[in-house]
Amino acid sequence: MRVLVAEDEEILAELVATGLRRAGFAVDTVYSGDAALAYLGLHDYDVVVLDRDLPRVHGDQVARELVASASRTRILMLTASASMEDRVAGLDLGADDYLGKPFEFPELVSRVRALRRRSARPVPPLLERHGIVLDTVRRSAARDGRLLDLSPKEFSVLQILLEADGATVSAEELLERAWDAHTDPFTGAVRVCMSKLRAKLGEPALIRTVQGVGYAL
Repeated sequence: MRVLVAEDEEILAELVATGLRRAGFAVDTVYSGDAALAYLGLHDYDVVVLDRDLPRVHGDQVARELVASASRTRILMLTASASMEDRVAGLDLGADDYLGKPFEFPELVSRVRALRRRSARPVPPLLERHGIVLDTVRRSAARDGRLLDLSPKEFSVLQILLEADGATVSAEELLERAWDAHTDPFTGAVRVCMSKLRAKLGEPALIRTVQGVGYAL
């Protein structure tokens, strides 16, 4: 759901972030190792796409500190060198996967998704409740056989509600898991998204608001 892109080439970092957002992830970007450590300490990421040659704090050190903290965040390490020795060194540091530059973007998305499935919050391929069937692999959703035309954000919110299995999910948790760090918590982004999602799900209404607590499916 949530990815940190740590890459010192700012144009590349933003291109990667834009593509991952289109694939349905909430993405933050940083351009140095110290910033990566700061963000990783503040937010619960599923995956970090980590350039090995970061300034100020090297990517290797970021990986070491992340592993030492016993974080559940998976590491996809990027490097301009794709030699066997570099791959072995990166994996020995604790990286979960390794991708050399230049890379094909569909492969990067596929690897991020694979690492997401290996995170501490495993997601089954199909989530079903109250006639809703959500395919987390094909990223499609239907209600009572009717295909739902959901935006990536609406899909993510519906997935979180389905994963909760009837439990209430707070607006704060939705913001943490489905939006990036730059989203203003006072903009009403969750409320607006929830309104659009309810309209697309149709009647009878499935998402209920628990006053002062959050939302439940």
